[in-house]
Amino acid sequence: MANIGTLNTTAAGFDAVSTKIGAGPSGPRPKPALSARNIMLYGTLFVAALYYLLPLYVMVVTSLKGMPEIRMGNIFSPPMEITFEPWVKAWAEACTGLNCDGLSRGFWNSVRITVPSVVISIAIASVNGYALANWRFKGSELFFSILIIGAFIPYQVMIYPIVIVLREIGLYGSLTGLVIVHSIFGMPILTLLFRNYFVSLPQELFKAARVDGAGFWQIFLRIMVPMSLPIFVVAMILQVTGIWNDFLFGVVFTRPDTYPMTVQLNNIVNSVQGVKEYNVNMAATILTGLVPLIVYFVSGRLFVRGIAAGAVKG
Repeated sequence: MANIGTLNTTAAGFDAVSTKIGAGPSGPRPKPALSARNIMLYGTLFVAALYYLLPLYVMVVTSLKGMPEIRMGNIFSPPMEITFEPWVKAWAEACTGLNCDGLSRGFWNSVRITVPSVVISIAIASVNGYALANWRFKGSELFFSILIIGAFIPYQVMIYPIVIVLREIGLYGSLTGLVIVHSIFGMPILTLLFRNYFVSLPQELFKAARVDGAGFWQIFLRIMVPMSLPIFVVAMILQVTGIWNDFLFGVVFTRPDTYPMTVQLNNIVNSVQGVKEYNVNMAATILTGLVPLIVYFVSGRLFVRGIAAGAVKG
């Protein structure tokens, strides 16, 4: 009898399910593809994309034209005859003051500035953020507050005192002095990013490592660093972009033979010698911006992950 009752209950359940299925679809009605909300959203995104892509398109097509074609006046038309001579001239022959070696010298100066500045600032800021998040010490909150204040002090306010300091220690006008400046100015915001990211990690891992006898550096190198690849990528992209595109520090703290690429670009574009070669200027502009663009496109997904995981927490 128990089996018959069970069968009856099962059959009743199947009938109820069949009735519900036959009654039609349930749930919210799908929204139309051409709703006012979607039109507004995609229209805004299209306008924003056009705002950024149109100047890039003009730079690319202009850099591939010869000067006779540019003088015809239609900046939006594609090149009738593609030439890479402006790119070669921008890299190796364009004049920047008394020197006519193009952007090549400035490129290697920028590499020598960017690589050590990024490595030093990220290394120190990551340890700072780790200590502030997991190893609270006396005065840590005051130290953190000073760093946050330092992140919002305008650079222009501190230029003159830094010039005096670098001159007194004999580093003014050298690449080493500029590396120190970039490393110091990048530290506050990077420390904030790392501190917020490390706070968001499970504290049980840190406590378990402490119970097992792991020390400061063992926990940092074996546990925190392997779990923090996204925020390291965020810090790298921010520093590479900021340092590579910097003009103010480059023109103030270096000399003509150590000018970074952005200063060389400014000298090429604003040169008053001879004819204004717009194709060379556009090619030089694109060459100067290639490095941060490549870095972002290669690691952009990790950048978004790192920002979402730690930059807005804490």
